[in-house]
Amino acid sequence: MNKILFLVLVSMSSFSTLAASPSFDCNKASGAVEHLICQDDELASLDRTIATVYKQALKNIPTEEQPKAMQRGWIKGRNDCWKAQNVSVRECVVQNYQSRIIELQIQGGLLEVPASVLFDCEGFPPITAVFYTQLDPVTAVFTFDEQQLLATNVPSGSGAKYQGANFEFWEHHGEASVRYFDKHSICKIR
Repeated sequence: MNKILFLVLVSMSSFSTLAASPSFDCNKASGAVEHLICQDDELASLDRTIATVYKQALKNIPTEEQPKAMQRGWIKGRNDCWKAQNVSVRECVVQNYQSRIIELQIQGGLLEVPASVLFDCEGFPPITAVFYTQLDPVTAVFTFDEQQLLATNVPSGSGAKYQGANFEFWEHHGEASVRYFDKHSICKIR
């Protein structure tokens, strides 16, 4: 009986190791984050997903614009999640994977592009917004002054609020409050 139990446990642990295999070789994993990915089925699955999305995106991006250096930088940033302070290391890794997958899907033209919405702003350049409602979380690309920013939908008391790096866009009934670094503006749909 003990022999059977032992064999079941060994085969289960072998299965879980197989199920949790990411796109990279776990025997060559370095650092706490890569070891965590190798031990966590969801993180390993996200790693396989990003590898697939990255390859698909590269097919649609001209060679001179391909984000290979950005991808290497992203991997370094993901691996730096061991330094996370506001969230757990695991949650940091999940957030990094989710946001990078969305970036690659948009940049690589892997999603149908919704119609854009133009906002005229006070003391701020016009903003073109494209809302990818088919994504979870809903994500928007905001373009102004040769800047293109990605922001995700976050909970709000009313309206739709999007936050990205140094950027916040809060729209309610056709009027939006925009913050980019320390610059604020009120915008209306054109």
